[in-house]
Amino acid sequence: MKIGFIGVGNMGGPICRNLIKNDYSVLVHDIAPEAVARCTELGAAAAKSPRAVAEACDVVFTSLAFPHIVEEVVLGPDGIAEGLHDGLIVVDLSTNDPVVVKRLAAELGRRGVPFLDAPVSGGTDGAEAATISVIVGGDRAAYDNVLPMLQAIGKSIYHVGPSGAGSVFKIVNNMLAFCNMAAANEALMLISKTGHDPETFLDVVEQSSGASAGLGRLRRKVLAGNFEAEFTMDLAYKDLGLALKLGEQAEVPLVFPGAVNHILLEGRALGMGSQDVCAMMRVLEHNLRLEVRAPASR
Repeated sequence: MKIGFIGVGNMGGPICRNLIKNDYSVLVHDIAPEAVARCTELGAAAAKSPRAVAEACDVVFTSLAFPHIVEEVVLGPDGIAEGLHDGLIVVDLSTNDPVVVKRLAAELGRRGVPFLDAPVSGGTDGAEAATISVIVGGDRAAYDNVLPMLQAIGKSIYHVGPSGAGSVFKIVNNMLAFCNMAAANEALMLISKTGHDPETFLDVVEQSSGASAGLGRLRRKVLAGNFEAEFTMDLAYKDLGLALKLGEQAEVPLVFPGAVNHILLEGRALGMGSQDVCAMMRVLEHNLRLEVRAPASR
């Protein structure tokens, strides 16, 4: 079975390389030659277009930054849809808009090709270690066919419902993660502003009721003053925007995500969009004129 992989950047790259390491035959495409080279060095072949990938493969994975890019890669000129054939399955690992997912699934389904939305969670470290979660929506038979491949790239694999369900689960998960992170940033700022050590505070909270999965990241990033992107503020703003859109469609008022969205927007306005999402702390630091760092990093 031959696998195609389109989009081998920060997340897609390590995921693709794990497929190669599991002895799958992989054909890759990306607009960045250096990203393609990191995969071909391990034994993958390169293709000139999404269409060429689809024509040559049994399963095509996409891992792309924004919904409009996924739509362009699937339905645009020289896109996947121009290379459809019997037996092909398309699996989108991106954090996508459920509306876009359903549109793509309907269009490819009309031509006899299943489209699975299978967004992943766990960050670049999880992608490298093959410990990410994969949250899948779409046709169950297609899911069963690609399950061995998903097990090669992730640790926790879930089929959560029809087309769009995977994207809904992922968007709401990210919404919760960003709200938790914003609250943790404010807690660190309050501890620092009242004259206490934020690192000691994290020691206490990680063993107490205020613990959350993102605290270790704040220790690594914020307290060290390292805002190099693992997941950018721009992408967080996109994902949270999808959550707010989903809330409007479902008529669910989302008070806390709206506030966090404002922080992200302010950070982007301050030129921090390409920095890690933990740079929400830098927005607070800018407003309060106080840096929150571990004592050894000052």
